[in-house]
Amino acid sequence: MSITSAIVLYAVSWFMVFFIVLPIRFVSQGDAGAVVPGTPPGAPATHVVARKARMTTWIAALVWLVLAGIVTSGVISVRDIDWRGVMAD
Repeated sequence: MSITSAIVLYAVSWFMVFFIVLPIRFVSQGDAGAVVPGTPPGAPATHVVARKARMTTWIAALVWLVLAGIVTSGVISVRDIDWRGVMAD
């Protein structure tokens, strides 16, 4: 795996984990009972994006280590997902 593919794999993993972590323990202004005028009730009540981004970074690093280990070990290769038989053996 080249450095570019490793960075791309980490970036994809980071964003996937971020979108999974983002709604966890989400409290909207409507749920908190304090809607700021001019904002929708579904807007976040607190600013926790930085904390969730830090948490995402650590979780994505673990996910990346597992995925990079699978890719570099050769357990799963491109030929394993060639269902149409386009690649010759």
